[in-house]
Amino acid sequence: MAIGPERFRMNAEDPHPIKMTINGNAYEVSVPARRTLVDLIRYDIGLTGTKEACSVGVCGACTVMLDGHIVASCITLAVQADGADIQTIEGMGTPEHLSPVQQAFIDCGGFQCGICTPGQLIAATALLAEQPPTSSAEIREWMQGNL
Repeated sequence: MAIGPERFRMNAEDPHPIKMTINGNAYEVSVPARRTLVDLIRYDIGLTGTKEACSVGVCGACTVMLDGHIVASCITLAVQADGADIQTIEGMGTPEHLSPVQQAFIDCGGFQCGICTPGQLIAATALLAEQPPTSSAEIREWMQGNL
């Protein structure tokens, strides 16, 4: 067994097997160490509801829930999600049975072009699950990570 820095080096191109659950479905994939979670979700798994806009974790378009916490999937490595439970926009509801947050966005005109909407829906759902807000100021503070 190697000791020192060599022990911790990963070749960024070598495939690394990971397991995760996305929207209740189990996945086993092999990805390069530098593969982002958003790329895994969109291109490897085929769930295109999660969007990538800024690629640096500031706009919120790529927001997903990872083990109950919101994360920017554009700056989260897929290997960091090994063993995790992930929820994307596809796991929120169906066209026939929207989640209450999805219905509220429709009822209140919360949609624009649609790039930021999936991340906003995930963030709003997380807010309600974690700490139901008592004021509009709390909502604005929570949602400030989503453009």
